[in-house]
Parts: sequence; C-alpha cells; structure tokens
Amino acid sequence: MLRRCLIWLVVVLLAACSSGGGQAELQTIQGEPEPILSQTTARPVPTTQTAAATSTPVWTDTPANTATEIPAPTATATSEPTALPQTSLLFTGVIVPARCVQASIDARGDSNYLFAKVRDLISEADLAVGTFNATMSDYPPHTGCVYTYVLVGSPMNADAMAAAGFEVMSVATNHIKNCGLSNCGDRAFFDTLDNLRRVGITPVGAGANLAEASKPVVETVNGIRFGIVSLGQIEEMAYAGENSPGIAVLTEQSLREAIAAARLVSDVVIVMPHWGPEDVPNPSWSQRNLAQTAVEAGADLVVGNHTHVVQAIQEIDGVPVFYGLGNFVFDQTWAMDHMQGVILRVTFEGTRYVGYELIPTHVDGDGAVRLAGADEGTEILNRIWTASELLGDPPPMMTPMPP
Repeated sequence: MLRRCLIWLVVVLLAACSSGGGQAELQTIQGEPEPILSQTTARPVPTTQTAAATSTPVWTDTPANTATEIPAPTATATSEPTALPQTSLLFTGVIVPARCVQASIDARGDSNYLFAKVRDLISEADLAVGTFNATMSDYPPHTGCVYTYVLVGSPMNADAMAAAGFEVMSVATNHIKNCGLSNCGDRAFFDTLDNLRRVGITPVGAGANLAEASKPVVETVNGIRFGIVSLGQIEEMAYAGENSPGIAVLTEQSLREAIAAARLVSDVVIVMPHWGPEDVPNPSWSQRNLAQTAVEAGADLVVGNHTHVVQAIQEIDGVPVFYGLGNFVFDQTWAMDHMQGVILRVTFEGTRYVGYELIPTHVDGDGAVRLAGADEGTEILNRIWTASELLGDPPPMMTPMPP
C-alpha cells in the first residue's frame, strides 16, 4: 500500500540566475560487470541567495503517517544529525532541446536559459538524473522550428545541463541516434555521448555495443553506491547489437540481467526504462508487467519516461514505481498536458527508501522550464492521482489550491 502523507502547499524558494536495424540478439552478462563509476559528494548549500518566492503544490509521500512541511532552501543546515546520511535524488521528465527549442537557442546564442528558473532546485540535489531524447552534434544541420521527427541539437546543450547540475543522463531513448543525413551513420550518436562526458555528465543506457550499453552506472553518494541501469523498448533502429552501437534493449530477460549486474556492484539499484505509448497517462500492460519484473528482480526504485505526459505512480512490494514524469524540456505546445511534467525528488537514508516529492513543472515553446503555478500544479497532481487510482492503489489526492 502506498503510504499516505500529504502536504497542501509549500513555498519553493528558487535562486534567480543570470547566466547562463531490427532487434538485436540479447547477450547474457557473464562474470562481474565493469560498471561506469563516478564518485559524487553532496553539494554544499550556497551561502548567499537572491531568491523569489514561487507557490506550487508539492506532493509528498513518506513512510511516517504524518504530514510534514518541506522548508525552503536555506544557507545553513538546521536538521539534527541522523545515524545514517540522507541522500536526495532528483529525476526529471524528458529533455529534448531540438526543433523549436534549438531554434530559440540558436537565436539567443545560449542555452542556459532553459534551466535558469529551476537550476537551484536541480543543483541542490545530491544526485540529479535526467532523460535525454535527442542528439547533440555539430555535424547534422539544425532543423529549425518545423514539425519533424529528426531531433537534433547543439553540443552547447550539454554545457547547459551540466551548469544546471545534472550528473547522470539516461540515454536509452528512441531519438538518441537521430541525424537526418544519409551519410551520418552513428556519428551524431557518438557525438552525443562524447559531449555528455566532456562536461562531466555520465550517460547510461547506450554504448558501442550491447554489453557496454547494458552496464550500470554507479554513483557513490554519502558512502552509498547507487547503481543505475537504463533500457529502452521504443525504437528498434536505436537498439545496440553484439557488435553494433546503440541502446540497451528492454525485455523481461534483459531487465533481469541488468538488475542482477547492478546488484553486484551497488547498494541501491535504480531502473530507468524508456517505455510505453505516447500521450496517455495510464501505463500500458507492458509497462506494468515490466515494472513487476523489475521489482521481482531486485530494483529499489523505478523511474520511467517517454510518454510526454505524466503517468501514474504505484508501489509494488514496497518499491515505488513512477511510470512517466512528462516533458521537462520540449516544444510540444499543441496540448497543455504536453507542456507539463514533474520533478521527482526521492530520499534515501543510507540504503533505506524514505519517501518522495513530486514538484509540478511547466515548459514553454522555447524550452524554458519553470515551476507550475498553484492551479496548474494541482491539476497536474490530480491527473497523476486519477491515473494511479485505476491501478487500484492511489496515493492521497491533492486538495485543490485556494484561489
């Protein structure tokens, strides 16, 4: 059962910043994996802030059956020390700086504006993880603000994500090999991975072959090894093969193998599937089945994406499953629900899951993302609740905000 804990409204204090082929044959992992390792320490809280108060509803779930109030970011820590360190993990919806977003970036000559209004929220997390669903390369031409499935962008987008505070990026996504040129091959794909690494962001879920794409990324935070695996099921042309580059392929078998490999080198295993049909808040049978498989295989947290709208949340045998976090950065202005998403903050105490927060967001057509206002935020959270209710175990419903 999902634990019931609800806060009606919090004031989030944000600092204002001025700067800115077919399906591949799956291979069983043999022996101990060679994970991608990255040491991460909790960032210190800034000693000075220029802040503006923004009201947005925040949905909180914790094991305790009591309401808690989330304080705004402060310059000094005030909480009492605990026996085990608490670690905050942050996840977002899909990041797609392409088409109209890239056209706006080109017009400005800068991409830092994308995250300016949420930068502090991202950077204050102990570990911030995004989902990137485009390419970053100087080789393919930018498409401009036109309707196309070719999602390409500038390498400067990697710099903007790093400046915002992202440290890991899930790239087992369906547009990660986009280029638009007949002679491109896998150049834009490899450029994307190289640009992420260039700025210190570790990609997970893609590589030069299936074995490399399936490796876990292990981030050590506060002495705890958080192992992350990412797998995708949407676009067969993006799949990696035994000797060909691409993404880790999401099937029940490959999911079990990836989790087992991560468990060997991790204290907490996080699964990030790229799954499900677009445009619907209700997870499909395939998503629900794969979520059950992930939990049975030993996942401690499941955070999915791809659907471009927020989806249901569920708890399976004590493991939280977030089926989709919506759009974080994209240009899908043709429907309001596609301009919305949630930032997910999950807290662990040592290796023990403590709880989560859902913070609603809104993105404009130029890709600039901000926290949703009170009314919009409540609508987003209620949509998640409605979808979750259909799974039989809804979280507490968000009370409508006062006018």
